[in-house]
Amino acid sequence: MSDPYTEGVRYERGGHVARVTISRPKVLNAVDAKTLARLNEIWAEIEADREVRVVVVTGDGDRAFCVGADMSADAVDRTGVQYWAGLDPNGFGGLSLRTSLDVPVIARVNGYALGGGMEMVLGCDIVVAAESARFGLTEPRVGRIPLDGGVFRLVRRLQHTQAMGLLLTGRKVPAAELHRMGLVNEVVPAEELDDAVDRWVADILACAPTSLRAIKQMVQRTEHLSAQDAHAMRLPALTEALDSEDGKEGVLAFQEKRAPVWMGR
Repeated sequence: MSDPYTEGVRYERGGHVARVTISRPKVLNAVDAKTLARLNEIWAEIEADREVRVVVVTGDGDRAFCVGADMSADAVDRTGVQYWAGLDPNGFGGLSLRTSLDVPVIARVNGYALGGGMEMVLGCDIVVAAESARFGLTEPRVGRIPLDGGVFRLVRRLQHTQAMGLLLTGRKVPAAELHRMGLVNEVVPAEELDDAVDRWVADILACAPTSLRAIKQMVQRTEHLSAQDAHAMRLPALTEALDSEDGKEGVLAFQEKRAPVWMGR
């Protein structure tokens, strides 16, 4: 088990599960430049580590997942144009627009997920939230715009009127409302949040990691294509999965009526 703590981020890996925690609770886990740099290092490390099969990202404490950019630090000294010019191509927190992370990512939303924090949630695959969590692309309320993928991801996930209702008001939305819209997978009491996340982790680990990498790569790298063009893509993870030891093991385990032992290759 690793537990490095650098620049407001904890990264822990136990077995095949990686846990990334933004740990700046005094500013509701807002992200400054140093935190962003560390997050990008962590995502790159996870991408290179084939032992990681699922990631859980969350915020420290019980008040916030992440409330976006730290406007008390470097972000407030830049104009909107300067912020726009310096956007990270991977999106907010190095995650909201990232397309090279081929393992499932679960957002454990323990509190406020606002602005860039909401954009990070939109960059995750599965969202599990406490009943007390609140979500929102609140940038218009401080004269800014959700530039790190918030606008474009939201309008692709929701019906037009639902998305615009959030984007054009900047309001904070309860977890239950986003669950009804389809942006949150599960909402539970705060004291049950870890158990709920662990159930999702267990379900993911029950699947062949080669299959999940292929599925995620197929989704992330073809979303701009028609179904026909996407079907024709020969992606690396797909090719690997179709001729993998996991593929053989899955069939054999089914025939032998036992749980498969995944090798991840």
